[in-house]
Amino acid sequence: MKKIFYNIYKVAALSLLTIFLLVVQACGEKAKENNTIDKTRYTDTISVEAQLVEMKELDLTKTFSGSLEGVEQANIVAKIPERIIKINIKVGDYVKTGKVLIELDKAGASSQYYQAQAAFLNAQKNYERMQNLLKVGAVSQQSFDAVQTQYEVAKANFDAATSTVEITSPISGLVTALNVNIGDLANPQMPMATVANIDRMKAKFNVGESDVPSFYVGQPAKIYSEMNTELVQTGKIFQLSKSANLQSRTFEIQAMFPNTKDRWFKPGMFCSVTVDMKLKSNTVAIPLSAIVTENNKDGVFLINENKAYFKNISTGLTDGKHVEVTSGLKVGDKIVTLGTNNLKNGTVVIISNK
Repeated sequence: MKKIFYNIYKVAALSLLTIFLLVVQACGEKAKENNTIDKTRYTDTISVEAQLVEMKELDLTKTFSGSLEGVEQANIVAKIPERIIKINIKVGDYVKTGKVLIELDKAGASSQYYQAQAAFLNAQKNYERMQNLLKVGAVSQQSFDAVQTQYEVAKANFDAATSTVEITSPISGLVTALNVNIGDLANPQMPMATVANIDRMKAKFNVGESDVPSFYVGQPAKIYSEMNTELVQTGKIFQLSKSANLQSRTFEIQAMFPNTKDRWFKPGMFCSVTVDMKLKSNTVAIPLSAIVTENNKDGVFLINENKAYFKNISTGLTDGKHVEVTSGLKVGDKIVTLGTNNLKNGTVVIISNK
């Protein structure tokens, strides 16, 4: 009887041990499975599009920042420092050549108006009297000629004195600036107003010495403002500076264009000027979509062994779709062209456009 119980006990113990080992093995495999899942779950893998860097031929364009002026534009300045007593214009008025814009004090210490007026009126009376005497033969032609000369000199002096106190517009156009008020003292060194003919405008911008050879008179240019990018005017380069600015070491270029569309462009506005430069062949170029800016530096994500790494680059001219790379890349490098938003150094990537 004891032997039977011993055998039953032995079988039961072995069974329990077997069950225990099976449970331990199952738990180990489950833990291993969970560990694998966790590793997979926390591995960042991003799908991107990529391409190899290659040599391209670019029809290059470049955009420059500039400012606008009227082709005909005049700053209105005083000839003498005198008090302003009347202003006949406001900004936005259209004026014709010769219109009196601003009047100065005629009796001021700097003005010779009344003295010149008195001399002119006196010379005019003598001239008219001598005309009548000449008609009846009471004076000689020589005497009349002398009085006539005095009259003409007095008239010229009076006209000059008048022009110093009655400031007129030298051109027809729009009043684009008014910088003074009644009662101000006119300063001959400072413009009181600006008049511009804005039917035609000119865009002035500066370029570096490396770009100068790409410009020529008659070259097409497109002008627009960031405030209204849909309004683009087509003009032509009409003036190239022959020497560099001593401070900036840049050259001034001017483009002229018609100011249609209700004369929307105004003098003093900032503008952008886009110019077709030249055809450039056999240059390293990449899509603009590949450019990533980090810490104010341009770069791309290079792919190496299925991982993305940020690389700083230097860029040159662009054709609007591709950009020239002057340093940082070589032919054959593989770069990300789409899907850069979530990339970091070392991110594992899957190339979707193989």
